[in-house]
Amino acid sequence: MMHFFQIFSSNQPFTYLTILLLFTLIVFLTAWLKEPRRLFNGILFTIFILMLGIWFTVLILATNLQILINIYIVVLALLVTVIVLMAAFSWLFFLWNAYFVWQRESHTLPNLLTLFIGLALIIVWGVVLLGPFKAAPDWLKALLYATPAVVLYLLLVAYNFLVNLALYQLVPRQYNQDYLIVLGAGLYNGETVSPLLASRINRAIQFAQKQVAKGHKMPKLIMSGGQGKDEKISEAQAMKEYALARGIAPSNILCEDKSKNTYQNMLFSAKVAAKDYGSNDYRAKFFSNNYHIFRASLFARAAGLNANGVGSYTRFYFLPNAIVREFAGILVMNKKRHLIMIALILAVFILLALLTAMGLVKI
Repeated sequence: MMHFFQIFSSNQPFTYLTILLLFTLIVFLTAWLKEPRRLFNGILFTIFILMLGIWFTVLILATNLQILINIYIVVLALLVTVIVLMAAFSWLFFLWNAYFVWQRESHTLPNLLTLFIGLALIIVWGVVLLGPFKAAPDWLKALLYATPAVVLYLLLVAYNFLVNLALYQLVPRQYNQDYLIVLGAGLYNGETVSPLLASRINRAIQFAQKQVAKGHKMPKLIMSGGQGKDEKISEAQAMKEYALARGIAPSNILCEDKSKNTYQNMLFSAKVAAKDYGSNDYRAKFFSNNYHIFRASLFARAAGLNANGVGSYTRFYFLPNAIVREFAGILVMNKKRHLIMIALILAVFILLALLTAMGLVKI
């Protein structure tokens, strides 16, 4: 311990590095705790993690203790190996997941997303990088390299989304809510709550019961979901009946039965809560599946609903496919920004191809 203290007291650059590390941590925590419903939080967290890695590396090297340095090298080598193997064989993971989803879920297009990703990764790794294009002219290679560049950009965006999704699971619960908004989902046979939707309602009921156990008032549940074209009743009505059967008093259930999507869930539920409460000063949480709550939170923010989400359990094998769908939804929400970035990437490689064809650049 004394040896580490001496490093802080005698190494001024390391002291500055420590201050910078603490600064990045404070900036991240301040931004995240103030508003966890922002994609930028993932970037701030990544900056902090990178700074932590640099700080830890400098600390280990500054000790001059060979055993610590050897352990650090081994751990770092293992980490790099794991990352490389994950990148190289990610296609296998997606195909494996697609097999399980195919065996246990309906054969709809959204449930085949991991299959498509697995096949796309095989093309990227096997054809573009390792395939017959090695003998292609240099200008054509430059164009083909645009594909992995776009994939890399999308992977970075996906990474940021996954960081935010993970961080959002840690948002403080705060058991002092006035309303618990349960987001609807498709009904089984057009009139019965599905297992997925039931998990959301059960999580809200569990939250309400825990809040009461902590000595606070019973919150009201807002069942949010309209009636689809293939549904006999509104999702809100089916959800209400499900909650009533589990002992929730009718006076503690409100229905929002006009919404058709998550944004409308948030917008219309906010109006229901404000009308019932008499003002917009109420406290609320919304409930959905754990993979969905971060994207739902972005809709809540856009709708002006001051609420964070609580996620319900999702079967593990279904998570990769569900998370891919959520990521696709995030891309669509910010499609203008991503289309501009992809266009810029393509423009760079088209320019590189032209310069190569003119003999001004060699690759």
